[in-house]
Amino acid sequence: MKKITIIGCGYVGLVTGACLAEMGHFVTCLDIDEQKIESLLRGKVPFYEPGLSELVAQEKLFFTTSYPDALNECEICFLALPTPSNADGSCDLTFVFDATRKLRNHLDGYTVVVNKSTVPVGTSKKVAEILNGLDVDVASNPEFLQEGSAIDNFRNPDRIILGVESKKARRCLQELYEPFGDLLQIMDITSAELSKYAANAMLATRLSFMNHLSLLCEKVGADIDCVREAIGSDPRIGNQFLFPGVGFGGSCLPKDVSALLAISNEADKPSDLLEAVLEINKEQKRQFFQKIKTHFGNLSGKTIAILGLSFKPNTDDMREAPSLDIIRMALDEGAFVRVFDPIAKPHLPGCTICRDEYEAAMGANAAILITQWPQFQSIDFDKLGMVMKEKVFFDGRNFIEREKLDRAEFVSYRIGKPNNRVTTWI
Repeated sequence: MKKITIIGCGYVGLVTGACLAEMGHFVTCLDIDEQKIESLLRGKVPFYEPGLSELVAQEKLFFTTSYPDALNECEICFLALPTPSNADGSCDLTFVFDATRKLRNHLDGYTVVVNKSTVPVGTSKKVAEILNGLDVDVASNPEFLQEGSAIDNFRNPDRIILGVESKKARRCLQELYEPFGDLLQIMDITSAELSKYAANAMLATRLSFMNHLSLLCEKVGADIDCVREAIGSDPRIGNQFLFPGVGFGGSCLPKDVSALLAISNEADKPSDLLEAVLEINKEQKRQFFQKIKTHFGNLSGKTIAILGLSFKPNTDDMREAPSLDIIRMALDEGAFVRVFDPIAKPHLPGCTICRDEYEAAMGANAAILITQWPQFQSIDFDKLGMVMKEKVFFDGRNFIEREKLDRAEFVSYRIGKPNNRVTTWI
């Protein structure tokens, strides 16, 4: 068993630390946020992730704000720090480099310093320069955790990417991940750094392509679900990440596509494709909201119920959530906005936060589904319609069966459907 330090108790750091402790390693999670550490010492997780609270209570998992305590006899140190976007879309590495400088003063033996954060090509080299002269090796081990299923993702990964450039570091990390056997993909550090951006940009491209197709379907009278099933049946394409919606969000896809675009521009290899991916994502939200405006003509004084706020189900993460854009546009048009989310409870000026979907729909002229939380499948649409002023439903994820809405006599709108009707074959 190894002695491991995780610097950064955000989403990646905390999930990684908890799961490594579950594997039997001694893990110390370090963060400079004293309030966060105090909460974790009481067993309180600062964000929602299914199953994480139970793992945080393990005996082999420790929390501290002290660099000397965290790094005492440390064998592997993971950097799991925020890498927000700069105004130009490039990656802000301030937190990574600040932590590395502090790290330099407290390492007391050979240590493998591993970039777990999503960082641009060349970051590990800069980290190594800061630590020059110490008995360390720097490596890259990008994470591929999905919010809402992160613990299962760690326990059952598709692959584990290790970017290493020394035999000693390679051997150390192979020992750490030995239980995962053949899932290890070992490569040079530069390739490992680029792989994370490439993966997220590919996923975002698939989503934007499907969203573009959904708008085309509405124009020409095709059904996006038929198109999706047709292309998804091709084994060269597969059926994952082919569902259209109101747009993608979260802490990874928008940020990482922007960062990869910045990397491309810096390398004098500009990408019209990546620019289009980002623009299509913005346009999808505008086009969805245009459906609402077109139906009502004027939203001033109308009451809109928003169902689902987080960028995806099973998380409380509001970063880049499409709901924020829809809410902003509705408020700008003079609408009253009532919102409900099962987990996310953000502060939203100008909105009424509600206890459930029925309270959110009270007196509403329309209900808008943004996030496909499983509980919304069980909505009683007869009951929902009784509390609404008008029976109008906009499904931003094609999540609710059209027949349910028809039976409750709702006027409904979906993504990529001809005349907003489900195609029926006789």
